Amino acid sequence: MGLLTLSSPHTHGPNSTSKVMATVILATLPGLAVITALFGWGTFINVLLASATAVASEAAILSIRKRPLAFFLKDNTALLTGVLIGLALPPFAPFWITLVATAFAIVFAKQLYGGMGNNPFNPAMVGYALVLVSFPVQMTTSWALSTQMSGQATLDFADTLQVIFAGSASLADGFSGATPLDAYKHLIAKGTADSVLAEATFNGWLNGGWEWVNLAFLAGGLVLIWRRIISWHIPLAMLVSLSLCSLMLGWDEDMYTPLSLHLLSGATMLGAFFIATDPVSASTTPRGKLIYGAGIGILLYVIRTWGAYPDAVAFAVLLMNFAAPFIDAYTQPRTYGHAKAKRGLPPKQR
Repeated sequence: MGLLTLSSPHTHGPNSTSKVMATVILATLPGLAVITALFGWGTFINVLLASATAVASEAAILSIRKRPLAFFLKDNTALLTGVLIGLALPPFAPFWITLVATAFAIVFAKQLYGGMGNNPFNPAMVGYALVLVSFPVQMTTSWALSTQMSGQATLDFADTLQVIFAGSASLADGFSGATPLDAYKHLIAKGTADSVLAEATFNGWLNGGWEWVNLAFLAGGLVLIWRRIISWHIPLAMLVSLSLCSLMLGWDEDMYTPLSLHLLSGATMLGAFFIATDPVSASTTPRGKLIYGAGIGILLYVIRTWGAYPDAVAFAVLLMNFAAPFIDAYTQPRTYGHAKAKRGLPPKQR
């Protein structure tokens, strides 16, 4: 009789990579639904296009590497990358922006390092940062105005397709504009908080509809914590550090962006619960997650306030991806029944 040799663990949980990624994708749907309702069909189209591009790019590289397609594609990691890129891009971004960002994320930020589990940086944010730096005009002038901002109905599905694929500027001009973070940052330099909020971008609403989007992503993120897909450490540390920076350094709303805009505008909640918590590129130790999340929040505030980009989630996350291995090396916890863990880099790596 042959000896059965199996590696531990011998008990298996109900979750698999494909189920975890599918749960994360489902948790983004409330945010996507609110964006579509308030800002039109642009983000929905971007998500579909980016998802298809991500799966196709992954399949092409797997074929070149002679890897089994079905085995790797069914883990849903490429699909999640496409969804996150589609959510992050401006609703009226030209279709080729979505193609370039997604293909680069899969090919260079994921598969070039060996695929799932080997990428040191968040693939979705690498693709987003590439197009943001390379095509700043398209990435800053293609944001849709919500029904609250414009005071009129959004473009229908057919017209939105025409803007994205045919570049119909005449259609988009009346429905696009700056985001609240961008508008407030530039307008406050020559006005007061009351005068800025009276601008058409805000139309009497502090966040121009973005507050509902962020609350929807917050709800999806809380579901992920409840399902134990992610832990609370990174989101809480990021939001608390961002809030403390705003309260201590930017308390004067006549000079700096108020806390409500930092928390409920742009990609704050999407970044805190769906991007910063990437299990591969983020810190993995309990204490390390707190440091990692706090670093993202601090960098987010610094770049938003004194940098050139109004919403800096991608850059803050990527910069902390650099630091994640170092943080983990110095925050190793003590395992039960053992002495205090040795922390720091091995002697040969110092």
